[in-house]
Amino acid sequence: MTILITGGTVVGATGRTAADVLIDGERIVAVLEPGSTLLGHDLTASVDTVIDATGKYVIPGGIDAHTHMELPFGGTAAIDTFETGTIAAAWGGTTSIIDFAVQTAGQKVFDGLAAWHEKAAGNAAVDYGFHQIVGGVDADSLAALPKLIDEGITSYKLFMAYPGVFYSDDAQILRAMQVAADTGLMTMMHAENGPAIDVLVEQLLAQGKTDPYYHGVARAWQMEEEATHRAIMLANLTGAPLYVVHVSAKQAVEQLAAARDVGQNVFGETCPQYLYLSLEDQLGASSEEFGAFEGAKWVCSTPLRSKQEGHQHHMWRSLRTNDIQMVSTDHCPFCMKGQKELGLGDFSKIPNGIGSVEHRMDLMYQGVVTGEITLERWVELTSTTPARMFGLYGRKGVIAPGADADVVIYDPNGHTSIGMPVDAEGRPTGKKHHMNMDHAAWEGFEIDGKVDTVISRGSIVIRDDAFHGRAGHGQYLRRGLSQYLG
Repeated sequence: MTILITGGTVVGATGRTAADVLIDGERIVAVLEPGSTLLGHDLTASVDTVIDATGKYVIPGGIDAHTHMELPFGGTAAIDTFETGTIAAAWGGTTSIIDFAVQTAGQKVFDGLAAWHEKAAGNAAVDYGFHQIVGGVDADSLAALPKLIDEGITSYKLFMAYPGVFYSDDAQILRAMQVAADTGLMTMMHAENGPAIDVLVEQLLAQGKTDPYYHGVARAWQMEEEATHRAIMLANLTGAPLYVVHVSAKQAVEQLAAARDVGQNVFGETCPQYLYLSLEDQLGASSEEFGAFEGAKWVCSTPLRSKQEGHQHHMWRSLRTNDIQMVSTDHCPFCMKGQKELGLGDFSKIPNGIGSVEHRMDLMYQGVVTGEITLERWVELTSTTPARMFGLYGRKGVIAPGADADVVIYDPNGHTSIGMPVDAEGRPTGKKHHMNMDHAAWEGFEIDGKVDTVISRGSIVIRDDAFHGRAGHGQYLRRGLSQYLG
C-alpha cells in the first residue's frame, strides 16, 4: 500500500518544515517538497491513498517507553491486556510501547521473559519491545543479563523499593551495574528508599491515617532524593549508565542534574501525572460513592507531589533544560471497583498505578499550547529521545526515508475532552477513553489539539474517529544499545 500525506508541516526534534511524506509498504520512502512530482507524474494519482494534512502537524509516532500491561501487583493485575492497552495507545498517537517483562525472586530470567512474550505475541495492535525487570539479583540472573542483548533487550530494571517483592539491596545493585558497565546495558532504577518507607507506612497506619493521601506522605520526597543519589553514586563507581524512572521530586531532579553536569551518563524520565496532578488534588478528591477514597485513582509510585512546594513547576523546567530527557506514562491501570478498593481502610494495599497510555501525547501537547515546551521539544520528549535512549532511533522516532512508517497527523485546531461523560442525573453514559479502566484519571482535562490520523508501519490504524487496526499487527521490537550515551 502506498500513502501520500500532503499539505502538512513535518515536525521533528530539530525543526519543522512544509513537506509531503510518501509511504510505500511499511516504510517512509521520501520526504518531499510540497506538490513534488515523480518522473514528471502527479504523485497524488500514483498512490493508493492520499491524506490531506493541511493545517496539521505530521510527526513521528509516539513511543511510550514505560508501560505495564497485565502486571501482577498488590494481589491483582493491571487491567489492560496487550490488546486493549495498545489499541488505547494507538488512539492517543503512540505507535510503539516498551513494556516490562518480569522475573521474580527464584525465577529464571528467561522464564519470566517467555511469559511476557506469550502475553504479547499476536495480541498487540502497535509495535512493542521489552525491558527486563530483575526481581531477584543472584548469580543466575547476573549471568543471564548479557544474554538479553541477543534477544533485543538492552535495558533492565531494579527496585530500591518494595522489600519482599522486587527490592534489591546496594550489594545486588552494585553487582548488576558491574555487568551493565561491561556490556552496555542500561540500568533502569525505581529510586525510593523502600525499607524506610515501610517504617513510615506502619507508623501512619498505627495513627489511623489510612486514606489514599497518606500514600504520598509515606513516600516523602526525601525518600526519592536519597535513593536517586545512592543510585547515581553506585553508577559512578561502576561506570554503568543509569536511567531513573518516573522522577517526581524536584530534589531528585537536582541530583540527576548535578551528575550530568560533571559528565556522568545519568538520565531521567517523568510522567504526565507529575506535571499536572498534585498531592493537594489527591487530598481534596471526593465522590459520593467513595468519599475521600476517591483519591485512590491517583495512587502511584513514586507518588504525586505537593504543588505548594513547586514540584510540578520544576518538572516542566527540567524538561526545557534537559535535566529530564523524556516523558513516559508508567501506564499501570487498575479499576476502582475490585482493584483500587482493595485498599479501603489501608492505603498501603491500594494497587499502585495510573492509566495514561492513551493521553500522553495530548497532555504533552497542551504544554506546547501553554508555552511550557516548544513544538519540537514535544516531539523530542515523546518520540525521538525514547527511540535514541532505547536503541530504536532511525527505525523509530523520526520522519525520514528508511524509517518505519509510524506517523501521526495531529490537528492543532481540534479539541480533546478527557473523561467519562454523564447524563443529567450524573450517571455514566459511556467512557471517552479506550483503556480498560472503569474511571478516567484525567477526568475533566481539556486539550487544545487532537490526534487526527495514526499510521503504524504503513497501516492506517486511526482515522475519522475510528479504529481501523487489529490485534496482532504489532511486531516485537529487537532493540540495540542506547544511542543517547555521551
